[in-house]
Amino acid sequence: MRSSRIAGRRAAAAASAVLAAVALAGCDAGGAGSILDKSTLRIGVKADQPGLGLKRPDGTFEGFDVDVARYVAGRLGFAEEDITFVETPSSVREQALQERRVDMIVATYSITAGRKTKVTFAGPYYVAHQDTLVRAGDGAVRNVRDLSGRRLCKVTGSNSWRRVTEERKVPARLVETSSYSDCVNRLLSGELDAVSTDDLILAGFAARYGDRVKIINAPISDEKYGIGLHKSDIDGCEAINTALTQMYQDGTARRLLDKWFGRTSLRTNPYVPQFEGCG
Repeated sequence: MRSSRIAGRRAAAAASAVLAAVALAGCDAGGAGSILDKSTLRIGVKADQPGLGLKRPDGTFEGFDVDVARYVAGRLGFAEEDITFVETPSSVREQALQERRVDMIVATYSITAGRKTKVTFAGPYYVAHQDTLVRAGDGAVRNVRDLSGRRLCKVTGSNSWRRVTEERKVPARLVETSSYSDCVNRLLSGELDAVSTDDLILAGFAARYGDRVKIINAPISDEKYGIGLHKSDIDGCEAINTALTQMYQDGTARRLLDKWFGRTSLRTNPYVPQFEGCG
């Protein structure tokens, strides 16, 4: 049974080669240890980001990233019972893949040049934009320059703070935390003045806390959310990109974006992003 399912997964990937060639220009040949050769799948997700990756009291996970991961896994031939979700904080994502503690990661994992030297990225499955969250009564922060001298959250393993203090040279006062959930808690308690990161992340928190916080709607970057794989897994990357193309073509992407963010003020993009290539 296991061998027939793996063979079927390989055959399905091969049958999608024409679509993959169109969507994935620049991908290389496959390597050893592909997710396509597995009978079960361990997927790294966030556990503390409402709307994206959140662990429920019963131990299960929910959110846009979780649903994307389920869809992709299903397209690759994995049944629901074959999938295990694993909490994977930003600070350990590369290490978790390198040590094969997870097979793939779908966790607001922005594709960057530095990260591409350590892991292979499929996608992006969505392009978010970095924005800033402040307390609802704070009218002084209207754009990134207004963060000068203010207490800004710095999450271990995330690059969002660099876009403010290094790329835009805004001298914010960085306060290091372990997660964006901790950032927002500190923002609400008055220990921080602002949280700057991807708008999907902020929208999830804004939906949870309502009129206690607000997004300033002043985006400063594109954040390409990729699906992280072990560096050698080019075959898996190509197959995932084919699945992501199907996700947008069959309307699933639009449905999931509306499901998780339709009740917020965030304007989402329901069109397939331009893929980075798997090399």
